[in-house]
Amino acid sequence: MDRGRRARKVQVGGAAVNIEFRVPIVPIGKARAHVTARGTFTPTKTRNAEAAVALIAKGAMNGRQIALGRVIAAIEAVMPIPASWSKAKRQDAISSVVRPTGRPDADNISKLVLDACNGIVYADDSQIVDLTVTKFYGTEPGITARFQWGE
Repeated sequence: MDRGRRARKVQVGGAAVNIEFRVPIVPIGKARAHVTARGTFTPTKTRNAEAAVALIAKGAMNGRQIALGRVIAAIEAVMPIPASWSKAKRQDAISSVVRPTGRPDADNISKLVLDACNGIVYADDSQIVDLTVTKFYGTEPGITARFQWGE
C-alpha cells in the first residue's frame, strides 16, 4: 500500500471472481507492428490470434462486469512437441523434464493474451499486479489463461 492509500477492490457478489479459458491454438508471441509508408500494421497472424483469444475470453466472462481494480493473471502456453524428437525425448517433454526454452518468448505470449483481453476481462492490462507465464510441451497445444479479482 503506497503512501497510506488502500487499493480498490472490485466486489462482485461479495466473492472473488475467477475466470479461466483455453484457446486451442499453437501459442505465438505478439509480433511488432510493421511501419510502412502507408501506416502501421499489426501482422495478420497476431491479429488472428488476438481475435481468437478475445472471442473465447468474451464467452468465459459470460456477461460478468469487467474488473476495475487489481487483477492477478496466470498464462500457460502448451507448445507442440517437435515431430523429429525421439520417443524418449518426447516422453521427457510430456512429463515436463524438458521445457520449451525457445521462441515464442513468454513475455510476447503474455502481451498477446493480455492485449486481447483489454476491455473484455479488465479495463486495461495495466491493472495486472501479478503475472505468471509458464511454457510446457504437450500433445494438445494451446493457451490457458486464468484471471482473478475481487474479494
